[in-house]
Amino acid sequence: MGIIVKIQNFIVILFILGIGISALSAESPMNEPIQPIEAVVAENPGMVELGKKLFFDPRLSKSGFISCNSCHNLSMGGSDNLKTSIGHNWQEGPINSPTVLNSSMNLAQFWDGRAKDLKEQAGGPIANPGEMAFTHELAVEVAQSIPGYVAEFKEVFGTDKISIDDITTAIAAFEETLVTPNSRFDKWLMGDKKALTTKQLAGYKLFKNSGCVACHNGSAIGGSSFQKIGLIEPYKTSNKAEGRAAVTGRDADRFMFKVPTLRNVDLTYPYFHDGEVSTLKDAVDIMGRLQLGKKFTDEENVLIVAFLKTLTGDQPSFKLPILPPSSDKTPHPKPFG
Repeated sequence: MGIIVKIQNFIVILFILGIGISALSAESPMNEPIQPIEAVVAENPGMVELGKKLFFDPRLSKSGFISCNSCHNLSMGGSDNLKTSIGHNWQEGPINSPTVLNSSMNLAQFWDGRAKDLKEQAGGPIANPGEMAFTHELAVEVAQSIPGYVAEFKEVFGTDKISIDDITTAIAAFEETLVTPNSRFDKWLMGDKKALTTKQLAGYKLFKNSGCVACHNGSAIGGSSFQKIGLIEPYKTSNKAEGRAAVTGRDADRFMFKVPTLRNVDLTYPYFHDGEVSTLKDAVDIMGRLQLGKKFTDEENVLIVAFLKTLTGDQPSFKLPILPPSSDKTPHPKPFG
């Protein structure tokens, strides 16, 4: 009888604290370390439309061939599915291109977090000699020479004098709309118990109970912290990227990278900052051993991968922009220079 009373008292205390019996259930979506993504409503549709055009416009590159969408292909999960991206004059990029989808949820941009937000990030590739190989001044000159852009910038920003600040602001506004709600897992989180199969739910429980959620949590299931790759065992790679150390100059930050989002991870292969891992199966195995000190069995690996594949949400859907035509004053591209 005494044990029963103690249990009853414990349950009463839980209710007083506002926890309730559901908190004791591992299947209660309200108490999960991951939250569903909410659809975004654009506050300034005109700016978003302008940003969309700039995102797809290759004239912001020296070659006139590379656009933001080249490395962050919105038909391919917001990435390019290459080990490292291809830059100006077929240069091999130094690091894997992270997805732009749900990137507004990141604590910072780029693998090493050197850009504080999407606006700052948008200006980086334009002036990077290994990427779009332009300058901010030339990018502004190109946009300023196109009457259609001048009129659109005037409408959005109230001035016919285009600046790189306005260009990156518009691109960021478009990128902020690139969220992917309504994944099967989101539907389960919101109460649809039939959204996940028994296998997928078992994979999530294993993902959670193994400690993966220590880094992969929140709405983006990542992107909210920097962590060292190779915590338990060293990560072996020929890639020269140093992680946060390249930004902070601190040796303690060596190989500290922004934790990638796991949203749409089934679409954004290959994996890790060096793009060395081609499959989710291998990624789960490596992360288990190197970060958690856990060797997942083949059966456990299958379950976790099944869960990860439920994280693909609604992909951005919109009408492709028709770019305004160049004028006689528009600088000519230099694809081979």
